[in-house]
Amino acid sequence: MAKLKITETVLRDAHQSLLATRMSMDDMRPILSEMDKIGFYSAECWGGATFDSCIRFLDEDPWERLRILRKEMPNTKLQMLFRGQNMLGYRPYADDAVEYFVQKSVANGIDVIRIFDALNDVRNLEQAIKSTRKYGGEVEATMSYTVSPIHNEDYFVKLAKTLEDMGASAICVKDMANLLLPMDAYSLIKRLKETVSIPIHLHTHNTTGTGDMVNLMAAMAGVDIVDTALSPLANGTSQPATESLVATLRGTVRDTGLDQSKLSEAAAHFRKVAARLQNEGILDPKVLRVDTNTLLYQVPGGMLSNLISQLKQAGKEDKYYDVLAEIPRVRKDFGYPPLVTPTSQIVGTQAVMNVIVGKYKTFPKESKGLLRGEYGALPGEVNPEVRALAGIDPEEVITCRPADNIAPELETYKEQFKDIAKSEEDVLSLALFPQVAPKFLAWRDGPHETPAQPAEAPKAPPADPNAVRELYVEYKF
Repeated sequence: MAKLKITETVLRDAHQSLLATRMSMDDMRPILSEMDKIGFYSAECWGGATFDSCIRFLDEDPWERLRILRKEMPNTKLQMLFRGQNMLGYRPYADDAVEYFVQKSVANGIDVIRIFDALNDVRNLEQAIKSTRKYGGEVEATMSYTVSPIHNEDYFVKLAKTLEDMGASAICVKDMANLLLPMDAYSLIKRLKETVSIPIHLHTHNTTGTGDMVNLMAAMAGVDIVDTALSPLANGTSQPATESLVATLRGTVRDTGLDQSKLSEAAAHFRKVAARLQNEGILDPKVLRVDTNTLLYQVPGGMLSNLISQLKQAGKEDKYYDVLAEIPRVRKDFGYPPLVTPTSQIVGTQAVMNVIVGKYKTFPKESKGLLRGEYGALPGEVNPEVRALAGIDPEEVITCRPADNIAPELETYKEQFKDIAKSEEDVLSLALFPQVAPKFLAWRDGPHETPAQPAEAPKAPPADPNAVRELYVEYKF
């Protein structure tokens, strides 16, 4: 076997999972040139919730962040997470907008685009895959891993072959809730390596405490690349620690070849960052704990914080475990969608409503959209009674690719935002987050003597550990 390649996530998913994506460019920049020397396969550093967080909370231009990352890490592949037809937002966008975003991402420095769909509806990946290949990016087509009567090993092996045939450069197994157990990981990776000829990349978390073992067993099965995070921002709802896996495999056929001393130097930098953010109440130690309830309820760590926040707002914190028990029932009724943005938020919110208001007494618009097929085809059969209660007739259900119903919209965005957009990238920022981006651009382009968030900011109250990665839905009970 060849050496195991490592994708370092500390610049994106690690702090998205633990810090609500609140790590600033100032926190990252001093160590980037040293990280560039370590020899990572790639640095996952953009996409996901980083875009939203930059303009919503950090007063940073996400495009400028990417350009800085590219400048400071010229020898490392830069990788982003892309929600397929949803791009970095929470709804499907037109094909022309998807192509334009991919084009600009590659032009500004992205090498690898990890493309996923919450429902594993490959139709929602088509345009992003096509555009990434067109503009010279590497296509990491992604399977959202989950467990259900539908989602078994055969399902994922078949899906992987489909993605290879669609033009993927690599296949990613995205285990967002750490549900893939070590022995299952070994079996799945072995079969994937026998089925497809392109590299297999494994992404897991350590929410249930099995992440290190999952990565080790996958390595023994021949996985090509795994995701890890430098130890100060590893474990819990983040990825397993980079240094631990590197040390474990040293001297074996899967030796990563990474320098432990260089890793230690990078970790020392982020240890200081983590300590400061914990003192500021942004890093909650609870997200570092093992939570085996995830194996029962299949709720990703980030989703838990959102549920807690919704229950607090309603004054119903005592219903927490009732909601956890309700989530699997809602998921079954909704056709077993994998629980990842945005379906995790939709299913979770519906479970909250069911517990507080009454069983399917009310449906948020996102739930209706999911049941109507606006997000794509649900993997399993939807409970017809639930769909009827939502006011959706069978003939209303969308059966085509959802984006086929969306007219080209890029020129509309350009015209709509011509007075405030200073670049083509600004147009995309405004299209994705039309309620937040105008305020940010007004601040960025207007006169201001001091940054919107001073370096010595007052101590903030504890933040929702995953507010940005969640779907923004508010309800009054």
